[in-house]
Amino acid sequence: MTARFAVPAGIFAVLTAFVISAPAAAQDENALKAAFEGHRVTVRIDMPGTSDGVDVRPESKRGIDFDDYKNALKRHGTAIHGGDSATVTLIKVKKDLIEFQLGGGGFGTFGDDTSTSVYMPHKDKTEREKSLERLIKDEPDRERRHRYERELDDLRDRRERENRRIDVEKERAEEIKKERVAENRLRGGSRFNIRYDDRVPAGMRPEDVIAALAEYVDFGGAAPTMAPPPPPPAGGVTGLRKGMTRVDAERMLGAAAESSQHRQGDIVVTTLVFVVGDEKVTADFVEDVLVRYTISSK
Repeated sequence: MTARFAVPAGIFAVLTAFVISAPAAAQDENALKAAFEGHRVTVRIDMPGTSDGVDVRPESKRGIDFDDYKNALKRHGTAIHGGDSATVTLIKVKKDLIEFQLGGGGFGTFGDDTSTSVYMPHKDKTEREKSLERLIKDEPDRERRHRYERELDDLRDRRERENRRIDVEKERAEEIKKERVAENRLRGGSRFNIRYDDRVPAGMRPEDVIAALAEYVDFGGAAPTMAPPPPPPAGGVTGLRKGMTRVDAERMLGAAAESSQHRQGDIVVTTLVFVVGDEKVTADFVEDVLVRYTISSK
């Protein structure tokens, strides 16, 4: 049985207030912060232990570049496993992306030491070594020169032994630091970066963020209700948007001409095809929420 798309009670209360009191374009970063920060969500996919996070492109047919995603998991390990819950710790709206940070936002943020190298310099030549090199070069007496050479060899051997000891100690210290960095990566959380081609659309609402992440995050609770959209004009399809429910889409577009389902990992995607006038709308729903659509000529 397919689980219904869910939003936590706290988020649902905020969303309901938005729908009632603040139409479309009035929402900003503060509203998104109020809706999500401090709430727990459940991720549907493994999240890499890095502040680079996972890029999600709502405007692209392929929301995630799975090659990049796979490489990030290999390189940084898994900080949050699919099926685990995490607290939303920060929402940040930038020019062309929204950062949806979980459990601290991922290792590598400001103040994190990501380096695995340790600085342990080698011992340089002593002043006595340098002095002996000059004496050997200028000493005419063979026996005295040999005595200087033996002393210099002893000093060089001692310095080289010390440098070899430093190399061993440095390698041991770097292994310890690598283990510590790896451990910190697994405890540092992760993030989604919701990226747009040009800039973040004006008036982003919490339900737009939920729609963008619906395939990858279970928000829990009860699904938000949306005011019914106006019917499309006779000339074509308007008003369709990501985040609307299947009921609203069917109310707008009529009964689907075709219906099918397929899986993307653990996610069940329902694809409906609508015919409206001379246009064909192919819409993908996850848990009865529209996550992407295309419009083409019939």
